[in-house]
Amino acid sequence: MTDAGTMRARYRRILRFAARYLLQAWWYELFLPRIGLARLAARGRSARLVTIARRFHVLAVDLGGLMIKVGQFMSSRLDVLPPEITKELEGLQDEVPAVPFAAIRALAESELGVALERAYSFIDETPLAAASLGQVHRARLSEQDAAQSGLLDVVVKVQRPGIDVIVDVDLRALRKVADWLSRVRLVSDRVDMPTLVEEFALTSLEEIDYLHEASNAERFAHNFEGDDRVAVPELVWERTTRRVLTLQDVTAIKINDVDALRAAGIDPSEVANEFAAVMFDQLFVGGYFHADPHPGNIFVTPRAPAAPGTADAGRAWAFTFVDFGMMGRVPDNLRKGLQKVLIAAASRDGKGMVEGIRGVGILLPSADTVDLERAMTKLFSRFGGMGFAELQTVDPAEFRAFAIEFGDVVRTLPFQLPENFLLVVRAMSLTSGMCSSLDPAFNIWNAVEPYSDRLLRTEGGNVVQAAAKQAMSYAGLVARLPGRLDSLVTQIEEGRLSVQSPRIERRLTGLERTGRRVISAVLFAALFIGGIILRGEDAVFGTVVMAVSALPLLHALLAGIVARRGPLG
Repeated sequence: MTDAGTMRARYRRILRFAARYLLQAWWYELFLPRIGLARLAARGRSARLVTIARRFHVLAVDLGGLMIKVGQFMSSRLDVLPPEITKELEGLQDEVPAVPFAAIRALAESELGVALERAYSFIDETPLAAASLGQVHRARLSEQDAAQSGLLDVVVKVQRPGIDVIVDVDLRALRKVADWLSRVRLVSDRVDMPTLVEEFALTSLEEIDYLHEASNAERFAHNFEGDDRVAVPELVWERTTRRVLTLQDVTAIKINDVDALRAAGIDPSEVANEFAAVMFDQLFVGGYFHADPHPGNIFVTPRAPAAPGTADAGRAWAFTFVDFGMMGRVPDNLRKGLQKVLIAAASRDGKGMVEGIRGVGILLPSADTVDLERAMTKLFSRFGGMGFAELQTVDPAEFRAFAIEFGDVVRTLPFQLPENFLLVVRAMSLTSGMCSSLDPAFNIWNAVEPYSDRLLRTEGGNVVQAAAKQAMSYAGLVARLPGRLDSLVTQIEEGRLSVQSPRIERRLTGLERTGRRVISAVLFAALFIGGIILRGEDAVFGTVVMAVSALPLLHALLAGIVARRGPLG
């Protein structure tokens, strides 16, 4: 149903859900820490997030549409969200209910302009897959179309009836939520939420235009022309419109079906390494990539082995990509920045990693990155080179201690999410998760290192250039040293030299905390006495004021306890 009343109710339900949990986040993540109750706020954070994820799961399955897409994106954020949350949301796509075939038939015949029996000699009424925006059915072309296209077995993707209206309503709700978030400085300083939603909106609108998806498929196929690792289904343009897409049936082994891969004589660990390389090629070389590489969109297709002496000799399979509705483009400047990040990661270069992040545009130019460089170096020193299986053996207390230290550094820096980056993050997260599911011992470093070496070689001796640049940097430092020493002496003589001391800063922080406790105590006394006086004239209001006085009292008492015990370890 897409009538006006239903759509208004949908819009309000999305906003109510967002408002409720944004208010909860404000209370626990901003207000309580501001009055010295950060420890209390952190105590139940994990349970609160899991509850929100479960309730969003219910909302998304009930509403469908873009809510499913939002949940899928959140489930791919393995880099920032706890596993309890990503696991709660990862099965969303599989829970989308199918549309009755009568509605699918009516829409398809309206789009194609002919009866389905005339367009196809056979169409399976049971859907092969039901997604949030469309539904897929197996079919067989008519003799005339088969002779013209050279294909017989096809799949027909039909848009869910009324989905364009639903997408419009969902985007209006998401824009409103983005507007709310843009008024929160903690968010607006790091992410341009309205721009992010517009990027999501553009991708979503492209997804429901199947002519656009067909063009994407052709471009993707052209990019991998001559590459035996990748296959793309052929299109049947005669049976394709904006809401109906007909293409070659390429159903094979689902990429994450480990048992089926082994039964076909295919090594899952080899599939993991090759898949990482194919995705790296799209992101870091071609700049045009499949932004939705989840298991339902990638098959492993057995084939005859390549000829001896070729690069693919011995590999008797290829990746077949489907569903090109969500594609990403990486501009040249962003791609070069990502290449630098990749090379720095492979060489465990903390300073280079920070410079690469700055070049990508995640870090604002004004950021003071000394502490971040130190933290990155420490990160590489301790955890660099470890795969997911090895990381699971690390003492959780050590992880927690490093996360607290690293988080403190990151929170002080002006981060932002640049344009065109949302889909890059999604693709990389899904790639990493896919490879780990294929091979629990998969080590992303094993894929990154040879790839970064290749990048350096193809750039024509950048290693030598980097060494020369470093030498020039040192020479410049030596040349500037006398002048900087003279400036230092001048600052000392004029009394303008400032020195940062962690011990002094801790003392000042302690004094500031004491001051806040004194203010809370005075506020408590004022409210409590005022409440006693007011009770004589208005018993209800006076009692409320006395009850409210408990908040500053709790702060005055608990802040002292927190200060004595120190921060959580």
